[in-house]
Amino acid sequence: MDRARRTLSQNFLADRHAVDLMVKAAAPEGLVLEPGAGQGVLTFALAEAGAKVVAYEIDPRLAVRLAARTSGDPRIDVVRGDFTTARAPREPFAVVGNIPYSVTSKIVDWCLRAPALTSATLLTQREYARKRTGDYGRWSLVTVESWPWFSWRLGDTIGREAFRPVPSVDSAILRIQRRPDPLLPREGLEEPRTAERSGAMSSRRSYLELVELGFGGVGGSVRASLKTRYQGVDAALEAAGVARDTVVGHVHPDQWITLWGRLCR
Repeated sequence: MDRARRTLSQNFLADRHAVDLMVKAAAPEGLVLEPGAGQGVLTFALAEAGAKVVAYEIDPRLAVRLAARTSGDPRIDVVRGDFTTARAPREPFAVVGNIPYSVTSKIVDWCLRAPALTSATLLTQREYARKRTGDYGRWSLVTVESWPWFSWRLGDTIGREAFRPVPSVDSAILRIQRRPDPLLPREGLEEPRTAERSGAMSSRRSYLELVELGFGGVGGSVRASLKTRYQGVDAALEAAGVARDTVVGHVHPDQWITLWGRLCR
């Protein structure tokens, strides 16, 4: 078991208050997928809060034990396997989990790619959560790229003492929520179905191209990077309130929306 914990980056929640904070942040209802269910502490709490829980556990011993404990409980379905290889449901669903530190990025990427995901409430390393939510005053590529479609929020800190075994760092609740209305306006609305879809795809593509170029690091500033491809960069930066010497990580995601509106529409 100790070897599995090290290999699978297992740190189990052992504090009821921390579980309550997770459930409060997630406000679970309907279908909830839980990556890394472990011993089921959060699984049962989510079910008690009214969710239909599909609990994924890659450790076969833990999966068997949890399946035995939940046998006959219609609220919980235990799946033995790797959550990151699971097929996303077509119906609206949320993801809630105390996830292994070692696969945090893979799980976040999976969530962002799932078309029917409504939200993800994840217990991650505090440093990771702070970086993704701009808490250090800098913004990461993954946050900026997804910002028009998802909001990112830093929740409560969960101290390392809330876990067994005790990890070397504190954790925090990271809340990623799909926006009901994307921040990028749709184009081509005269043909409601086909043109709206193609317009949204065009907006997404042009936005991602802009951001990826900006994060390319040419010349040491976002201005230098964008000037390699776009016209009117200085006016766009002024409209967005971005100084000409600003490095890319200091550009707020909302400012990227303004830059896109000035340079790509």
